[in-house]
Amino acid sequence: MNALQPNQLAALALVLFALALLMIAGLVLARIAAARRSARTLSSALDQRAVAIAAAAAVSAAAGAGAGAGAGDVRGSGAGLNAAGQSGAARAGANASPARNQGFAGALQRLGDAGVRWLDTPFGRQVVADEDRRFLEQCGFVDVRTRGLFLVARVACALVALVLAIWLADLHGGRLVIVPACALIVGFMAPKFAIRRRASQRRLAVVDELPLLVDLLRLLQGVGLSLDQSLQVMVNDFRGMLPVLAGELEIAQRQFSAGRTREQSLQRLASSYANEDLHAIVRLLVQVDRHGGAVQEPLKQFGDRLREARRAMLRERIGRLTVKMTGVMILTLLPALLIVTAGPGLMTVKQSLRAMHR
Repeated sequence: MNALQPNQLAALALVLFALALLMIAGLVLARIAAARRSARTLSSALDQRAVAIAAAAAVSAAAGAGAGAGAGDVRGSGAGLNAAGQSGAARAGANASPARNQGFAGALQRLGDAGVRWLDTPFGRQVVADEDRRFLEQCGFVDVRTRGLFLVARVACALVALVLAIWLADLHGGRLVIVPACALIVGFMAPKFAIRRRASQRRLAVVDELPLLVDLLRLLQGVGLSLDQSLQVMVNDFRGMLPVLAGELEIAQRQFSAGRTREQSLQRLASSYANEDLHAIVRLLVQVDRHGGAVQEPLKQFGDRLREARRAMLRERIGRLTVKMTGVMILTLLPALLIVTAGPGLMTVKQSLRAMHR
């Protein structure tokens, strides 16, 4: 056992180093999330500026010279938003630049860039397959850097699990030969299990949020807002009610502001979640953006159909729950019922038999 102590110390050192890398990865992911929030804030400010300028142009065209002052105020507010967005972006860049240049964070940033470079290789296509990329998109991770970090996470988890298994095998005298292979497989598949679970939860959330999305869209269209304004209001003001779909619409709005067409920006939303109702809503939005027209009545009919389908699904769940509860009642309620109803009779019969024997 003393001859194995150097091997055990080396394995322990590797485990500690791997844990340190995982902690650093968590810190860098937190910084990336903060940078994304700053980017979303800037994008929202720019979108508000574009909406304000469009509203000012419409007012000036309708009211003539009398609306010139109002348009100037709107332009001034848009310029203020632009300045605030630029200053926020400058502060975010100033705060993020030291993190990129110092210590372990910079090393992990380079590691993430290396993961991005490995994505297009045969090894990268095997580690991050098409199914994994679809799960990442369903989780809301659409940028390439996230795929690179996922590749690094799978490799790191596999190595950590392998080192731990080798250490445990050394503690048992090297007799557990199959444990390292199993640990390598489990460590390699653990990140995929995590993102698949999150993607499944988000798919269920999309099914739950879709009727509310249709109702809100019909309401906003009914008060006279354009399609772009309606989507922006849902992104900004209804994120608490639509946590998944609001994030997806925000990504689509950002792509639309970057120059893509409405169909291209909503294509990922229509194809990622494999939901026919969501695909139909996206087709309707593209048709309205392309040809115009009143959509209140089609949205009302579509919302009624979604609610009816939801009621049918809930009735089916209740039916299955009733069947499951039957077995639970047999196992729990029936013994107590027998004790309460048949217990006194059994006690009387027992006392009578005892009296006869005497």
